[in-house]
Amino acid sequence: MTDASYDQPGVWRKVSALYHRFLCIILAISILILIVPVTLQVFARFLPFLPHWIWTEEMARLLFVWTIMIGAIVGVRESKHFEVDMWPLLSAKPNAALRLVARAGIGIIAFVFLWMGVEFTEFAWYRLSELAELPLWIIHIAWPIAGLSWLLFLGEQAYDDIRILSGKSA
Repeated sequence: MTDASYDQPGVWRKVSALYHRFLCIILAISILILIVPVTLQVFARFLPFLPHWIWTEEMARLLFVWTIMIGAIVGVRESKHFEVDMWPLLSAKPNAALRLVARAGIGIIAFVFLWMGVEFTEFAWYRLSELAELPLWIIHIAWPIAGLSWLLFLGEQAYDDIRILSGKSA
């Protein structure tokens, strides 16, 4: 395999890029939808002619959890969420080594989210929320999806860092 073949994005990178684009769209839509129940809750407190709907609290909670998790996934993909620049400017190889160490830490967290998130979701599989009778697994499944997505994106980034450390271009 020649170095020129590395310039062509593979299936993994294409799927990863499409998934990232999909998540960005879903993130924007969920934020826009989140505005509705929160606004209704705020105005219902101060306007006596607006009813106090029960579903707005649970809808806001569901959308808030998913918005946070999707935002964290996008943040890992864009290397903006868990990275802190505290080292001086280094050359490519030391930077790649530091990024690999940071990605290993994020990977451990991602694995915990995936592993424990599956148990968390199984715990909520047959439970319903009290107010709107929403299946709770819809909220809980955000944790293992976040962990799996982080591992997907971290694998792609770690591959690039390993290529830099081995002397090949990323």
